[in-house]
Amino acid sequence: MTDRPNFDPTDETRPHDVASFSPQPEPRPDWTASAWTDPEPVRPTPEHWFETAPTARVQPTPSSRPTAGTGVVLSAALLSAVLASGGTFVALSATGALDRPAAPAPSSNAVSATAGKQPITIDESSAIINVAAKAGPAVVRITTETGGAAIDPNNPSFDPNNPFDPNGTTPTEGIGSGLIFDSNGWILTNRHVVTGSDKLTVELKDGTTYTGTVYGIDTLTDLAIVKIDATGLTAASIGDSDALKVGELVVAIGSPLGTFSNTVTSGIVSATGRQITTDGSQLDNLIQTDAAINPGNSGGPLLDSTAAVIGINTAIARDSTGIGFSIPINIAKPLMEQAKAGKQLARPYIGVRYTPIDKQVAKTESLPVDQGAWVSPKADSTGKPAITPGSPAEAAGIKPGDIIVAIGDTKIDSEHPLNAVLAQNAPGDKIDLKVLRDGKTLTISVTLGTRPADL
Repeated sequence: MTDRPNFDPTDETRPHDVASFSPQPEPRPDWTASAWTDPEPVRPTPEHWFETAPTARVQPTPSSRPTAGTGVVLSAALLSAVLASGGTFVALSATGALDRPAAPAPSSNAVSATAGKQPITIDESSAIINVAAKAGPAVVRITTETGGAAIDPNNPSFDPNNPFDPNGTTPTEGIGSGLIFDSNGWILTNRHVVTGSDKLTVELKDGTTYTGTVYGIDTLTDLAIVKIDATGLTAASIGDSDALKVGELVVAIGSPLGTFSNTVTSGIVSATGRQITTDGSQLDNLIQTDAAINPGNSGGPLLDSTAAVIGINTAIARDSTGIGFSIPINIAKPLMEQAKAGKQLARPYIGVRYTPIDKQVAKTESLPVDQGAWVSPKADSTGKPAITPGSPAEAAGIKPGDIIVAIGDTKIDSEHPLNAVLAQNAPGDKIDLKVLRDGKTLTISVTLGTRPADL
């Protein structure tokens, strides 16, 4: 699948375009024993390795010579120093302090993080190995079959059991990935992986296969839920995509090219809040990553360093290297809960056409704020109004030109676009919108409707 990024304004009611360093060799320290300079490849560390104390010297002054008394004093002082150092050595030996190995230096691929006040070091390779081991069994390969073996009534010799009969139609096969999010056979994948298929086959990591059925299709994003008749499956841990940070380590698992099942790739979060248009549909608030994603990875998980799912891989940018996109898992959570409860998949809806506000839009349109969702002030080129007639927005009194700046306590901005924040709710929920109108801030309560499937 090849998709191109697109950064045009969005519309809640319909999709549209929018030097190397080489240190100089240093001389050995003066205290390095000559016995250790021969070229033997490996030498054991001595049981006690410490620097010999320097011999004390006393320089006589030009005006006097040291007396016998002075010599006795100096000898006593020297003897005391030697005895003291020897006592220190014996004490250290008794405690085993001299036998403790030096702490190893951190490896070059270590990532430093903090948890509370205590520093934590995460080794990147170990984290990836851990993620693959924990999440791998929850990733499946989905094979779809569409068409084939249609009976030709004009040719009685046609064999319906032979899908490749020249008098029939040849089936088309597609392959994608999916994620087990519940042990009772619930699988999350991409809508474009399963749409239009006549047959689904789900293959687990251990090679076991099941016949799958499409439980439901998302009307807002490229997501779908598949069900298989199985229990006791390994389900993935679900994370929090709102907590993602740019630069964070991520791991993708899937079946690239449909051949290499459970392939693990790694990278970082390159950006968040991305917007693309693919197959005529607009996808908002996506995670951008440089973890290798290829056709066949679609529907597989993007995971953080703890093996928690934070996204569902959905697209790659055309003619790009290291530009892939994932749907944040928080957007999928309401669908997952609806499916497990046996409910029909549905998305909330208010019925407005809007433009996301940034500094450029604010400057061009002379708006009072540089973030939020600006309800279009007039109908579009086809005559479609900014507020859909009969919609929840119309019933609540939202007007063209209003600026929605928050839903509840969540501000609407580039990382929290209107559609993504609305998606955290369910149809029938009552929400409070903070709206700017004519220089005043209003709070408008809206009861969410159900998003039509044809938007």
